[in-house]
Amino acid sequence: EVQLRETGGGSAQSGGSLRLSCETSGYNYRWYCMGWFRQSPGKEREAIAVIGINAGPTYVDSVKGRFTISRENAGNTLYLQMDSLNPEDTAVYYCAAHVSLLCRLDVGAFTDWGQGTQVTVSS
Repeated sequence: EVQLRETGGGSAQSGGSLRLSCETSGYNYRWYCMGWFRQSPGKEREAIAVIGINAGPTYVDSVKGRFTISRENAGNTLYLQMDSLNPEDTAVYYCAAHVSLLCRLDVGAFTDWGQGTQVTVSS
């Protein structure tokens, strides 16, 4: 069974930092694209950062220059370094993956998902 599990969520002050990790088990070697997503109450889930095995990262405008996505361990572990946090970053954060070679900020393209971790930023 393929599983993704997010850790590292929690609370931070505005201007602070958090680092999210996404551990995988039953790793699907065909996963090409992995990414981070978030969902706030009453809003749709949005893709915020994606990265392919042999491709550079892509970010949504709202996190560019503040968040950094990276992969390690032959692509088995995914990270999201979040700096300069603000209250608008408060959400449940998810990691996800898919096998397509097209790695874009497209929620619908991702097939395997973690359960999510809460991030709360206070002013």
